[in-house]
Amino acid sequence: MKKTFLLMSGLFFTVSSHAQILDVLKSTVINSTGVYVNKITSKTGSQSTTSAGSETVGSLTSSEISSGLKEALSIGVQEGVKKLSAEDGFYKNSLVKILMPEKLRNIENKLRLLGMGSLADKGVKLMNRAAEDAVTDAAPIFASAITSMTISDAKGILLGNDNAATNYLQNKTQSQLFTTFEPKVKASLGKVGADTVWKQIISKYNLLTGQNVTADLNDYVTTETVNGVFKMVAEKESGIRNNSALRTTSLLKKVFGAKN
Repeated sequence: MKKTFLLMSGLFFTVSSHAQILDVLKSTVINSTGVYVNKITSKTGSQSTTSAGSETVGSLTSSEISSGLKEALSIGVQEGVKKLSAEDGFYKNSLVKILMPEKLRNIENKLRLLGMGSLADKGVKLMNRAAEDAVTDAAPIFASAITSMTISDAKGILLGNDNAATNYLQNKTQSQLFTTFEPKVKASLGKVGADTVWKQIISKYNLLTGQNVTADLNDYVTTETVNGVFKMVAEKESGIRNNSALRTTSLLKKVFGAKN
């Protein structure tokens, strides 16, 4: 009877300890990945433990990695372009707002000193309006680059730094974006009246100072528009990598929740 009691006590202790271990494992998975684990099973014979939602990069298939990265980039691009192409998408976004060109800062300061700050403000606003108008053409260019991503590209991006995917897109599309944006920005500067306003600004400055300043805003605004797009994509990428709440699909949760 005593032996039976001791055996039962031992079994109870083992089961109790096992349950505590499983609770610890569940807590660890939740804290590490943000994923609630409904079931954790343990094979005592082999001492192996598996947990739903706790992935390693090695456990992901090449297809999962590639699809996950393409999905993340697509989301980043779509949301970034949508935000930037809206009214004030550039102008009221401190991350990407296009400021007065450095070579024209003296003009801006002079105009403000002479009580013509509103003219300078209008010039800045219209530059940003041109960028907002032009950026809609970015989506198909990005889509082509994302589609052409290889398995090797995807693995390198997944294991890279917080803006590895953005860097990939930048290498693949920056030149094409500039070429595509340039005529659109030029047309947009005309459509929103920025070219006329800037002629007035520079003309007034030259008249007041006796100088002969000239400036081609098209190249400047085009460059800043391209840079703004990549800043927004980088911000979204970093969010998906570091904030599990932004992984809005099961595939994103699985791929970006994986541990090296």
